[in-house]
Amino acid sequence: MSESTVLLVEDNPSDVELIKRACETGQIGNELVVASDGQEALDYIFGWGAHAGRDITKLPALTLLDLKLPKVSGLEVLHKIRMAEHSRRMPVVILTSSGEPQDLARGYDLGVNSYIRKPIVFRELARAIQHLAWYWLELNVRPPIRMGG
Repeated sequence: MSESTVLLVEDNPSDVELIKRACETGQIGNELVVASDGQEALDYIFGWGAHAGRDITKLPALTLLDLKLPKVSGLEVLHKIRMAEHSRRMPVVILTSSGEPQDLARGYDLGVNSYIRKPIVFRELARAIQHLAWYWLELNVRPPIRMGG
């Protein structure tokens, strides 16, 4: 797992497959790690559970986070990411079907880098994923990892 990893936190298998296909269509070669619920995402980021022993300094270059997740909600995942010293600077984009104003406001209050509503049409989803990847994985300069005080 390298810093070029994209973490997709999505519980809907159909959306996972569409996003994988969009990555292939856009020729995005980054490794895609899928977490199917909020707890699995936290386990990956913090090196817990099935990911115990994973080098947590190797954070994803980008995390695509759905909001409506089993076990731990997307907003709670975001909160925990931003509260931890080592992950607070990690780029997180909410990618959700929710258009609820309170979700949008809460996401930004918790420090999300961007909030994207999932396009319904595949062609638009593929284009959105391609633009996200181009910006966050190619153009954006990632901040240094912080470990400890």
